[in-house]
Amino acid sequence: MALIPKNSIRTERIVQSAAHLFAQQGYHGTSTREIARLADVSENTLFRHFDHKEDIFWAALRMHAAGLRLRREIVEQMESCDPPEIVFPKIFEMLEISVKSRPEFLRLLAIAFLELRGKAFQFSKEYLFPVIFAINRYLAASVENGQIRNLDPAMATTALLTMTLLHEGFVKIVDGDSAAFGDSRDAARAYTKFWLDLVTPAHQDLASREQPATRYRTL
Repeated sequence: MALIPKNSIRTERIVQSAAHLFAQQGYHGTSTREIARLADVSENTLFRHFDHKEDIFWAALRMHAAGLRLRREIVEQMESCDPPEIVFPKIFEMLEISVKSRPEFLRLLAIAFLELRGKAFQFSKEYLFPVIFAINRYLAASVENGQIRNLDPAMATTALLTMTLLHEGFVKIVDGDSAAFGDSRDAARAYTKFWLDLVTPAHQDLASREQPATRYRTL
């Protein structure tokens, strides 16, 4: 019997079903039998597409992380150190859309670090580090040229990413089920205003911005 092509609609259904179950039950709490049942295939068919359960998990996480990439336009603007009021909205909108379009991504990522640890770091090097390093380099360069306050780029990068990725969840804890923003553009505008007020406050003394910034380490 000929094997079913791995790049098929059935494969996608298996991965989507697995992502849902892994996000709800964790890696060790989810069986291949459950995945096969939800995907409406036999367990034998499932293993024609994937050699191991772990392969299914990483396929699910990669699918959800696919949108977490900086567009060439943003990368070029960050490399040329364009002003924060131009760069920040694009970073925030990209992050917000990535999370909203793939709501199970953060759960799967947390499960990867909690249950599959070592391999999660390798995944991060491929999908997360490029974004983290690009933001960190941009903030470091912006400190150096006086566009933003003299702050630690590594700490600022961590805070920026954490706020964007987790803010919605914390709002629901504080405000019940109310949505924080109408859409991704509203979120990007709100985050941009917050960060511009934070890193380039109106009361900042112009003379202090002209002083050479301390060289913080970058990630």
